[in-house]
Amino acid sequence: MQKITYCSLVFFLFFSFSASAQDEKEKIEQERKELQKEIREIENQYSKLKGQTKQSLSQLNLIQRKLNLQNKYVSNISKELRYINDDIYMSNLEIYRLERQLDTLKAQYAKSIVYSYKNRGTYNFLNFIFSANGFNAALKRIAYLKSYRSYREQQVRNILETRKKIEQRKIEMLTKKEEKNEALENQSKQVKELQNTKKEQSNVVAKLREKEKDLKKELDAKKKRDRDLSNQIAAIVKREMDKIKNQNPGANPRITEGSANPSRPYINLNAADEALNADFEKNKGKLPWPVDNGFTKLKFGKYEYKLSEGSKPLVGVNPGITITTPKGSSVKAIFAGEVSSVSRVGDVVMVVIRHGKYFTAYSNLSSASVSRGAKVVKGQEIGKAAADDNDDREGMVDLIIMEVDKELNPELWLRK
Repeated sequence: MQKITYCSLVFFLFFSFSASAQDEKEKIEQERKELQKEIREIENQYSKLKGQTKQSLSQLNLIQRKLNLQNKYVSNISKELRYINDDIYMSNLEIYRLERQLDTLKAQYAKSIVYSYKNRGTYNFLNFIFSANGFNAALKRIAYLKSYRSYREQQVRNILETRKKIEQRKIEMLTKKEEKNEALENQSKQVKELQNTKKEQSNVVAKLREKEKDLKKELDAKKKRDRDLSNQIAAIVKREMDKIKNQNPGANPRITEGSANPSRPYINLNAADEALNADFEKNKGKLPWPVDNGFTKLKFGKYEYKLSEGSKPLVGVNPGITITTPKGSSVKAIFAGEVSSVSRVGDVVMVVIRHGKYFTAYSNLSSASVSRGAKVVKGQEIGKAAADDNDDREGMVDLIIMEVDKELNPELWLRK
């Protein structure tokens, strides 16, 4: 009884694990493909910058981004190895269960053979039938003998089928072990590449350290540009909020008492804007990228560069994400809305679009193809990407997402 219960438990665990593990392995594989694609894009961009004699923060940005992705890639392989090891373990349990089942079937078949041997011969067969008490009882005994013969035939089929399953599981086991070896080789290769990237990072940092003053100037210029950008967007958002409040003079300008943050400004939206706002929120994590080809050069939020031990790191805050894309690429609205502003920030153009209480800003455009007050749809071109600050052969776009006056991380809103 205990043996049957144990085998049943193994059977249940094996198939329950297989279903969930397969889904997880597919997610891991998809994640790896995305990481590989992004690493290739960064390597292509870095190889272009590497040919320049001028070392810049752009190179350091790319190499740090590559390091981060490579660490994720190695972690991804580690997760895959864990699932392969779990697969192998569960396959071993399943093989054990099948072998125990085969032993039981063989034992049962051996008993039936012994019984048949002891009762062999036509005489025993006829004697068993004719010794019955009546015709109906004889018919039942004939039916029993036929059933017993079928039972023995089924026993043979069960034994052969179980043997076949064991062989299949063993073949699957070999395949999984080969997958494990491939994953281990890939992991070893990625670790070596990671070490090479770290060496490359050290070389870049060493060269940049020689001109730390110039880099501080470069970073200060970026920080000023980011501040100007944030201030200009904040002014546009305030103007839009004031316009909405003027359209709804009875609206409460603050969130009601007892809300999460009473000091935050409140927008009393009309029905159409309320629907657009709700639709924007529903699409979190599903919004398209503003460019067809590109990757994140600088992430949202705080960033820092430490060029030497003991020195203060160079620190800045990115209000959105900075995307590298071919110069002149079409920049598109990530969601439907109304153009709040088309303005200049320094020598480049910025377009701000309102989506209810959410705002998206697209900066570092060489030109705009929309005007203030225009209604735009998702995927509509709004301008062209201008040149990168540090490499005029490449393009760059800053994407900023705001909920009223709060800056949000665009990577949480864009689809992977």
